[in-house]
Order: sequence, then C-alpha cells, then structure tokens
Amino acid sequence: MNRLAGVTSPYLLQHADNPVDWWPWSPEAFEEARRRDVPVLLSVGYASCHWCHVMAHESFEDTAVAEYLNAHFVPVKVDREERPDVDAVYMEAVQAATGQGGWPMTVFLTADAEPFYFGTYFPPEPRHGMPAFRQVLEGVVAAWSDRREEVAEVAGRIVRDLAGRSLAAGEGGLPGEAELAQALLRLTRDYDEKHGGFGGAPKFPPSMVIEFLLRHHARTGAEGALQMAAESCAAMAHGGIYDQLGGGFARYSVDREWIVPHFEKMLYDNALLCRVYAHLWRATGSDLARRVALETADFMVRELRTAEGGFASALDADSEDAQGRHVEGAFYVWTPAQLREVLGEEDADFAAGYFGVTEEGTFEEGSSVLRLMRDAEPDEEARVAGVRARLLAARELRARPERDDKIVAAWNGLAIAALAETGAYFDRPDLIERATEAADLLVRVHMGEAARLCRTSRDGRAGDNSGVLEDHGDVAEGFLALASVTGEGAWLDFAGFLLDIVLERFTGEDGQLFDTADDAERLIRRPQDPTDSATPAGWTAAAGALLSYAAHTGSEAHRTAAERALGIVRALGPKAPRFIGWGLAVAEALLDGPREVAVAGPVGGELHRTALLGRAPGAVVAAGEEADAGTEFPLLVDRPLVGGEPTAYVCRHFVCDAPTTDAGELAAKLGG
Repeated sequence: MNRLAGVTSPYLLQHADNPVDWWPWSPEAFEEARRRDVPVLLSVGYASCHWCHVMAHESFEDTAVAEYLNAHFVPVKVDREERPDVDAVYMEAVQAATGQGGWPMTVFLTADAEPFYFGTYFPPEPRHGMPAFRQVLEGVVAAWSDRREEVAEVAGRIVRDLAGRSLAAGEGGLPGEAELAQALLRLTRDYDEKHGGFGGAPKFPPSMVIEFLLRHHARTGAEGALQMAAESCAAMAHGGIYDQLGGGFARYSVDREWIVPHFEKMLYDNALLCRVYAHLWRATGSDLARRVALETADFMVRELRTAEGGFASALDADSEDAQGRHVEGAFYVWTPAQLREVLGEEDADFAAGYFGVTEEGTFEEGSSVLRLMRDAEPDEEARVAGVRARLLAARELRARPERDDKIVAAWNGLAIAALAETGAYFDRPDLIERATEAADLLVRVHMGEAARLCRTSRDGRAGDNSGVLEDHGDVAEGFLALASVTGEGAWLDFAGFLLDIVLERFTGEDGQLFDTADDAERLIRRPQDPTDSATPAGWTAAAGALLSYAAHTGSEAHRTAAERALGIVRALGPKAPRFIGWGLAVAEALLDGPREVAVAGPVGGELHRTALLGRAPGAVVAAGEEADAGTEFPLLVDRPLVGGEPTAYVCRHFVCDAPTTDAGELAAKLGG
C-alpha cells in the first residue's frame, strides 16, 4: 500500500500513485523493516529535480521493478526540502563513500537507519558504467541474505565515522583582517576572468561570495573585490542562466560560459540574487544591476507568490513541448522558425542576433537559450522592449512548468529580506507589502501557537516538520531587514524570539551550532555543517542574524554567540572561501562594527532612505518619529530630533558620532 496520499509535500505527492509501496520517513517504516527482516530503500529528492523525475518514470512507475522492491524492501520516500536533516546526514555518508553526491539520492539502510550501500541515479539498463537499478536491488538483496555480518560491519563503521565528525566552533578566535585578505586572494585565484564566476562547469551563481566581495570593497576599498562581483553579475545577467524575457534565474549553468542552464527556477536562488544585484546597484549605480534586481523581484511575485501570501519553492525544469513530450527547457527555448512565427522576418532576424538564436542552436534539437549577445544601443531600446513583450506573450501560451507550491520558512526569509530592501531602494512600496505579507504568513502559520518555527506549509496548513537552524537564521534575517525598512518594531521582536530558540536549542557548549534542535528526532548523527550550499549555511545565517540583533538591542548574549560561531570562519575562510561566503560576509560586518544607525524622523523620509542605502557592511537601521518609538527600537531611546529636524545617530564599537540632520553627511558616515 502506497502511504503518500494526504501528505503536504508536492514531491511525495508526485509518487503517491506509484506501484511502489512507499512509506514517508517515520518510525513505523523502520519497525516494518525490522518485523519483515528486510532492508530499507531510502530515496531522497525534490519536486523540481529533473533526474528525480527521470528515475521515477523509468523505475518507480515500472510494475515489475515495484513488485521486486515491495517484496524485498521497505521503500521510504523523503523530500529533501522538507527534511533537510535527513538529507544532510545521508548525503554526508554518500559523499564520504563515493566522493560525490546529488539527487535523486538512493541509500540502503538497516532497520536501525544505518546506511550500508549508496548511490544517486540508477538507470533501468546498464549505462555509462552505471549498473541497472534492478541489478543494484538484486545485489543488495543477495548481500542482505548471504553476507549479513558484512552488511552490519559496514553500517557500523559508517555510523562511527559520521559520529566522529562533530565540529568545534573554532578555538582560534575571531576572523580578522588577515583571514579575510587570504580569502580574497584565494577567490582571486579561483576566479574565471573570461566568463565571471568561479570554477568550471557546472557553474552555480556565487551569491554568498558576491555579498562578501561587495562588503569587503565597501569596508576596504579593494577594487579587485568589486570587479569580480560586478563582472560575475554582468556575465550571469547576459547569459542563458537568466530568463531574458520573464526575469529570474535558473538553478545553474551546465557550462562555464553561463549559456545553457539547468532550467529549474528556485526561490532561494532568486531571493539571494535579487538582493545581490540590489546591493551591487547600491555600490555602483549600475543600470543593469537595477534592472535585474527589479525583474527578479517581479518574477518572484508574479510566478512564485501563493494565494496565502508566501512564496512557492520552485518551478520545474521540465514541461510539455509542442509535440506533447515532457522535456527539460521546453518552456524557455526558441528556434529561428519560432521567432519568425511570432515576430515576422525582420524583427526575427534582429531578435536572433540580439538573443543568440542560431540555426544550429545552443541547446537540444536546434533550439537556443536566449541570452544577450550585446547591450542595446539607445536607439534600439524601444525595439528590444517590443520584441521582448511579444515573445513573452507568445511564451505564455506554452505549457507551463509545474510549480512546487510548498512554503519553506528559510527561503521565504531570504525572499522577505530581498523584497523589503529592493522595494526600499527603488521606491517600490508594493514589494515591501509583498515582503510584509510573507512575513505575516510565517508568523501566523509557521510560528502559530506552538511557540516553535515549523519548516514548511502548504495551502495555509503547517507541515509536520520542525524548523532547522537555517529556518531560524534566515527568517530572523528577513524579519530584521523588514524591521529596518518598515520601522515596525514587532519584526525585531519576532527575530529575537527565533534567535532565543537558537541560543537555547541549537547551540553547543563551546559555541558550535547544530542544524537540528536538541529535542529534534534523533538520527544516526546530529547534522552540523558550517559551509554554504545553494543557500547560506544555517550556522553562519544564524551568526549573521545574532550579530544584527545584538547591534539593534545591545544584547551581550547574542553578540557573544555570534562571535563564538564565527570562529569557524577563521578556520575555513582562507582555505575554502567559495564554500563559506556568507560567513565571510558576516565577518565583514563584525569587523566594521556593525554600525548602528538610529533615524529619529519619518519612516521613508530622506534620512531613513539614506541610511538604508549606506554601504557599511551589515549596518542596522532603526527609524521612527513617534515619542514612544524607543519602546519598539532600543536604538531610538533618548535619540531626540535636533532643532526640530529629523536626525540620524551613527555608532559603532561603543563610540557614537555627533548627530546629523544632513543626508549627505550621513551618507559619508555610512560609505554612501
């Protein structure tokens, strides 16, 4: 019996009609494995994962495969986005055993949840050196039946190895000038000077690293840091990884030139990149950065916003093409003939040259991914806008990719921060309203009456899984950004509530942080990872929010916790800066103060806007003109108007500058 009907996860629901007798992750599944004396097949993926769909179609929808699976295993399906803790623990084991990982992830477990054999995608027939999935299943069954002691020995050894990997927070002290300079040097060596970004193919948007580079430039004036950030952002914005018609970024580029993307669009990528481009505009005034920040914000609101006011997780990579086939990228790619059909001969020729559409194609079957081959000349801008509008309208008639419409707390926290700041920078109050509505949903549904944050919701119904460290850190970050932009101190209070949970439930005795709470479900290891993946590590996301909250409130406990957590950045930053970018960005804020800005005056006024546009790394801003504003923002206590004029106060490192009523003077104090 397939037990996935009625769950909240869209990924699990995609498998609810499989002939496989799937169980969700639960104690009952492992009790069933123990009762039947069979191993557990753990299959982990997510709703917009292309190869997850492929393996599902090839194997999990196959009746003969399903019958064999059901007879010899207890099959368990996990949505990695709902259970990042389960995913992290077994992905660590997969990577340790095979040297690589990815999704779908396929792991075979004992009834004690101990892993003993691993893999990712397995084809239905032997292919490219990979065994067929049926061969793998038969091999595992043979080992389970004939070599049980060996299986137990392997499982025990893996669990012992994982258990010995606990990380200390770093006893070498705080990251300083030397470590950040070493990190910058290492990034310079890894930088792709020709195409932007770091490393080769596949190439992922380096959002957190770019945030570090922008902050480092703001603090030190290092032109090389700004150059790497600006060139990488320009290359991505001109490439196929960016949707040249509808805005928003795909997950990654399969090549190092940013030409052909893996077409799924994730909320977290777009939230992080929206904020990065907004910050790049703040640093440089770049028209390209302004356009991409706003188009990405509008994409999130238009295509990912749900009826409840939150933001859906992702758009699928696949959709139906004109022949009714379900293929990757069908919604986004174009042939010259398709351009002519929509635009006519003359404009189609122009569009083909401008967007890089060729007869040979840059993708599959002669189709091309749109990218910008050059910047438009001033006298071409109206023509480009018209062509884009007509192509976008035609694209809307195509079959759309499926949407994973579950709300993930952490990723909505990232979106709240991005939309609030982008709305403030570019005078778009509608974006601030969308950020506020998403924050309201998180408070109402995800925090609810349980006094704990839950990981996901769908259709306004909270999921069953507790929030992990990244949820608390990223949602607190979003609430703090919203407090600074709106002048509503309730968001500061909500952030404090979440960060108190971090101190109480996620922090070890020596300041190290864990990805799960101390009262969460016990897995074979308590997951703990300070390195970034596609999103900021929960460890450093929490450190950043703790540091900002301490700057707002003067809380020594939160400041101390942030500093202790940042010891890991001193250890890892110089060695692996590409994988701890957010930690390096937080370290920049620590070295700069961060600066504390109190604006006694109207929210949205000139001084408040000037404060928000200040480039000082991690600066916190409190604004309000009411007499009791200090009851909401501690920074506003005893900060009166000077001469009846709106007044700004800037402090850092326990020292305050003279108050100012002049926006230009305030900008100078904040690196604006």
